[in-house]
Amino acid sequence: MSKEIENEENLATETQGSAEPSKEEINAEIEAELLDEMDSAQEQPPASEELLEQVAKANDQVLRVQAEMQNVRRRAERDVENAHKFALDKFAADLLPVVDNLERALAAIDGRSSDEGQKAVAEGLELTLKSFIEVLARFKIQAIDPAGQPFDAELHQAVSMVPNPDLEPNTVMDVFQKGYTLNGRLVRPAMVVVSQG
Repeated sequence: MSKEIENEENLATETQGSAEPSKEEINAEIEAELLDEMDSAQEQPPASEELLEQVAKANDQVLRVQAEMQNVRRRAERDVENAHKFALDKFAADLLPVVDNLERALAAIDGRSSDEGQKAVAEGLELTLKSFIEVLARFKIQAIDPAGQPFDAELHQAVSMVPNPDLEPNTVMDVFQKGYTLNGRLVRPAMVVVSQG
C-alpha cells in the first residue's frame, strides 16, 4: 500500500506542477492585462475629462447666448431711439411747404412800399414765419440754405447748371427751395442752381 500512496503523491505533485503556471506565463498574462487596460483607457477618457469637456461646451454656449441677447437688446434700444427721433419725419415734410409759402409771400410784398396795409401784412407774415421756424428748431428740424457753398449731392438737388466764370465749378449759385433735416437725417434736399466750370 505504501507504493500506492507514493504513486498517488507523485501523481498529485505532477498535476500540481503542471497546473501551476510558470513565472514567465504569469508575467505575460499581467503584461497583456496591463496593455488591455491602457488601450481601453485611451479609447474612453476618464469620466472627469468628459465632464470637463461638457462644462466647457456649456459655458461656451452660455456666453454665445448672452452675447446674442445683448445684441438683440442693443438693436431694440437703437430702434426705439430712432422711432423717437424720426417720428415727425413725414409730418415735418408735410409742414415744409407752409414755410415755403410764407417765405414766398414775404418776398412778394415790397417792404419799401409806403402802403401801411402792406407793411402790416408783411410784419404779420414775418412774425408768423419766425414763430414757425422756432417751432421747427425746437423739434430739431433745421434748414439747409447752401448759397455760395460747394454742391453736396447728399443734401442738395441740382435743378440746373449755369456757366459762371466768377465762381468755382460746382458751387451753389442760387437756392430755389431750402432743404431741411430732422435730427441730422435729410427730410427734403435743397433745390439749387450750380455753377458750371
